[in-house]
Amino acid sequence: MKILVIGGTGFVSGTLARTALAQGHQVWTLTRGQRPAVAGVASLQADRHDGVALASALGAAGVSWDLAVDCIGYQAADARQDLEVLAGRVGHLVFISTDFVFDPSRRRFPQPDDSPWFTDHGYGGDKRRCEEALLAAGAGSLPWTVLRPCHIYGPGSLLGCLPRHGRDGDLVRRLRGGEPLALVGGGHFLQQPIRAADLAELILSCVDNPAAVRQIFPAAGPDIIESREYYRLLAANLGVDLRVTEIPVGEHLAAHPEAAPFLCHRIYSLQRLAEAGLRVPATPIAVGLEQHLASLLS
Repeated sequence: MKILVIGGTGFVSGTLARTALAQGHQVWTLTRGQRPAVAGVASLQADRHDGVALASALGAAGVSWDLAVDCIGYQAADARQDLEVLAGRVGHLVFISTDFVFDPSRRRFPQPDDSPWFTDHGYGGDKRRCEEALLAAGAGSLPWTVLRPCHIYGPGSLLGCLPRHGRDGDLVRRLRGGEPLALVGGGHFLQQPIRAADLAELILSCVDNPAAVRQIFPAAGPDIIESREYYRLLAANLGVDLRVTEIPVGEHLAAHPEAAPFLCHRIYSLQRLAEAGLRVPATPIAVGLEQHLASLLS
């Protein structure tokens, strides 16, 4: 396939580009050119917020892509831009949203895909407005699929999945030194981390799949674990014991209300992915975290 990645030098987009190249696809990345491109891709440069420059860069490439993946769409205008600028140039669009779109105070166990309760503010609210822009497009518009990842981990990212040790660059040092980790709620929240490479394979499986068109899917890993188990697995790989101190949930939320999307059970069924014939994430969390840790230690 010919694949366009909007982004291409970040954690998710870079993993996607490398995964697609490894599968034998041709890959173009569209970035502002501020970071080195992934080796092997064709690099296009434009600021997506400059509509004229973006259309010019895509037109100059002279390519019809089978798939475009928007990894950096954060505003409704970005989703509408995808529909407009990519029409006639792309066969299928995958838009990366987030599971933060759901109202954390109205979650269920597991969280239903068709829940009507969404947040209207912050990162999750902005992503939900992107989804609404795609849903508002007519049936004859560019075919699209939305994926809602939960916590994404893997080489290319920092470790850590929960305040106060989310994406903590000092996490390995803290664990090795026997430092207690201060976890909100003691780390009892349940979640399903997804390995970035599994997410990339799920994205690629959306192409030429009618069951994926105009659909929104959760993107989660196969294992449901307590957040503290995530840290315990890392400690075990380092040959140390995990020590945890608990930060009361109410206390942390009072000081950091923006943390609410993290402080809830984030559990999903992967049945719809399987029924649609998509690539269901399957890497066990213990295996994926071992690989992630090894990439940082090397």
